[in-house]
Amino acid sequence: MSNEIKLGFCNPPEPVYLYVKNGESNGESYLWYHFIIDQDKTIPVQQRGLIGYLSELRVTAKEFKGKDNIKLDIVVAADEVYVIRTGIDTNFAKTFLLSASLVQDFSKPLIIAVTAGEENTVFCRLYDAATKVRIRREWNPNADWASLITEIQSRLGTSSSVPLTTEQPHPQDLRVKQIRTLLNYPLDLVKEYLQFQDVDRPSLLPVNKIDSLVKTMCLGWAVDKFENPNDAESSYQKQVLDAIASEVDEVTAIRSWMQQLQGVKAGVA
Repeated sequence: MSNEIKLGFCNPPEPVYLYVKNGESNGESYLWYHFIIDQDKTIPVQQRGLIGYLSELRVTAKEFKGKDNIKLDIVVAADEVYVIRTGIDTNFAKTFLLSASLVQDFSKPLIIAVTAGEENTVFCRLYDAATKVRIRREWNPNADWASLITEIQSRLGTSSSVPLTTEQPHPQDLRVKQIRTLLNYPLDLVKEYLQFQDVDRPSLLPVNKIDSLVKTMCLGWAVDKFENPNDAESSYQKQVLDAIASEVDEVTAIRSWMQQLQGVKAGVA
């Protein structure tokens, strides 16, 4: 019988954890890898796609350097159980969520593939495994990621192991916190902005208001880099917003913009 259980020695039925990274090993590039924790060993995966059934979508908190990092776990049932673990605010997670939100029937197998972007970024591409047709949704950096996760979980019949509440930061709260920290922007000014909007945290704001807050923080950082305030706004549009529209990660775009302006200022000095 093909489904007969084979008795004897075997490996424990533990899930295989895959992590997303644009890396290189022995002269060959790879975009995701398997990490064996007890051996502290990284095994690059050369194949770019994984065929299987999406069985669960989880949001989990993993401690790193004393702080909780929110991760998206994409659980795939295939020849083994695979868990693709990625940061919830990465381009891979966002492009996966946009595509997966279009899938109505998760009883059919999918191909989850990795593809390289600029500046070491990695994006996800999703395909119907039977037809090989790509499931594609237009890029939207301002999508409501928490709602997309909830929608997909409801179709899968699962729920997040870490609720996106005030106890575990909402993606938009994390977004503002990460950018504010990067810019070293005063926390009091952020609180003042939120109070003016009659809310106590960014996740209660519509996305366009959060975009406005991010812009305010960026221009506040750049205020002493330009003689004309209009030049600062023009630079922000070209170097940050246009880069984001080209699918560059927001934090990566802001960091590159900052480095460029600091380099220009150093050169002038």
